[in-house]
Amino acid sequence: MARASKGLLSSEERELLEVIGTGNVQKAGLLLGSKNVRVNCLDEHGMTPLMHAAYKGKANLCRLLLQHGANVNCNEHEHGYTALMFAGLSGNKEITWMMLEAGADTDAINSVGRTAAQMAAFVGQHDCVMVINNFFPRERLDYYTKSQGLDIEPKLPIKLAGPLHKIITTTNLHPVKIVMLVQENPLLADVESLGKCCRVLDLICEKCMKQRDMNEVLALKMHYLSCIFQKCSNFLKEREDELNGLLKSLLKGRDTDGFPVYQEKFIRECIRKFPYCEATLLQQLVRSIAPVEIGSDPTAFSVLTQAITGQLGFVDAEFCTTCGEKGAEKRCSVCKMVTYCDQNCQKVHWFTHKKVCKTLQVHEKQDMEAAKVKKKQEKKEAEEFNSAVGPSSRQIGSMEESACIDPSTSRAEENKTAEASVSSPESAYEDDSSRTSTNIPKESEE
Repeated sequence: MARASKGLLSSEERELLEVIGTGNVQKAGLLLGSKNVRVNCLDEHGMTPLMHAAYKGKANLCRLLLQHGANVNCNEHEHGYTALMFAGLSGNKEITWMMLEAGADTDAINSVGRTAAQMAAFVGQHDCVMVINNFFPRERLDYYTKSQGLDIEPKLPIKLAGPLHKIITTTNLHPVKIVMLVQENPLLADVESLGKCCRVLDLICEKCMKQRDMNEVLALKMHYLSCIFQKCSNFLKEREDELNGLLKSLLKGRDTDGFPVYQEKFIRECIRKFPYCEATLLQQLVRSIAPVEIGSDPTAFSVLTQAITGQLGFVDAEFCTTCGEKGAEKRCSVCKMVTYCDQNCQKVHWFTHKKVCKTLQVHEKQDMEAAKVKKKQEKKEAEEFNSAVGPSSRQIGSMEESACIDPSTSRAEENKTAEASVSSPESAYEDDSSRTSTNIPKESEE
């Protein structure tokens, strides 16, 4: 079929664009089966059906179009927008991930020189930004599942590629979350498997730093994950408690305020061990973390997360106290001060939270009482202000009422006065008697 031209659409293709707007997957599938429908047809603005579906957040339609061979990197849009850019603008993480898995170019720029991640950040879609920035193609990991050169066996068994890729592409870098992901997968929770994963992560880190287009962010992330895997391996060698001991060590808070000191020191140690001291990103992290005392803000985890996933700005969301997952809605039923993803996270964290729960409960009551006192004080001040300005405001109001006379009423009164002066000249002379003699008409003097 001939190359698509902008705006030259058949009736079926126009109908397809309309169907995409309604989200009817079944009808769209029937239209895509027609010979008169090109899956990469262009409307008058250069948008393909995939771009329309991505921008409107229709995940099922995006999947259908990709199955029919839609070009994810089409750049015929009048302003150079790609399907990945439209997915980022829509704020749909599933579609963004779908475009990336289909081979979307993350470095493509539009007419104003912005990439998909920059466009998503510009409109505040930070979840999509994190998905794009943390994406790692599966093909790059599959490279290590094959024997290279003189290697007798591959560096990474095929069975470990999937679980490792899931952890590499995660947007939550909390060490507790990473350990939980390792613990959940029996294939990874093994000393030998963890050792092989560490080796592959170190190789990717080295490659990112030595390649022509150096990628410090990805290198730092691979090093950080390798440190966590190594810590898991060390715990499994010493104990056989399925990493529960490591979780407790990372979560254990100090007695005064419950701050996880070991977790803070561990993350700082991971950053310190980064083997490429000349890296600009490492120097920025050290300058941000070194002057901060343990227990104060910003924490090492927050600085590291911002460096790897990008600046989040103001995020109106709760994070799980245990694993750092965004969107936690459960709260401790006693103190109401800490949030969790689910009952499992609360159960894991309870051994250390119970030490400060009652203290936090007292603080919560004090905060509520302080808020009530402040509200009463504001109400009292408002009443005093109203009583102070009340009389003067009433006087002003009466003056305004007297000044605001209806024009029709004033004209009627003027007409009545004029009629009275014409009908009784004597009254007119009586009124004139109060004036000075120079104002009296000559006829009355005579």
